[in-house]
Amino acid sequence: MATVLSVSGSPSASSRTNRLLRHLDRRLTAQGHEVIPLDVRTIPAEALLGADFRHPAVVEATELFARADGVVVGTPVYKASYSGVLKALLDLLPQYALTGKTVLPLATGGSTAHVLAIDYALRPVLSSMGAAHIVQGWFTLDKDITVHQDGSLTVAASADGALTQVVDQFSTALGRTPVLAATG
Repeated sequence: MATVLSVSGSPSASSRTNRLLRHLDRRLTAQGHEVIPLDVRTIPAEALLGADFRHPAVVEATELFARADGVVVGTPVYKASYSGVLKALLDLLPQYALTGKTVLPLATGGSTAHVLAIDYALRPVLSSMGAAHIVQGWFTLDKDITVHQDGSLTVAASADGALTQVVDQFSTALGRTPVLAATG
């Protein structure tokens, strides 16, 4: 069983990005992984923007990265790049915080014009932080993520199949063969 840190770089608690990550967390948990969610927006802004490396929330986040075997990084795409709140956290982590880790980059956005943000904005940063293996990422269109009144989530079939595949590849890269055909 691997420990997976699932990082939401969305500034909004009710964002599609955040809900999609938690949906994928359930699949990883069902595959036997311990999943620890980290919503960057919960780290106090003064700690992130003031670069307070000693703030307890920053210290805790740094420890979570150190503890993880794998990291899922999810972000909404703004102006063809990952979110500022995610950048603020990544800037506070040690230079090689991802050394030896398997990483799955995910992004959401309103247009396919932003699909390359994973490869041209996020992946280079993750690589520079020492990630041992960055698996194929995935970009999901906002329109393919439906949040229902009860808080449940539905992903369009075309996107859901691709997400299942990248999550299963990530799970395999962590050293555990996925045993589920689908999650509910």
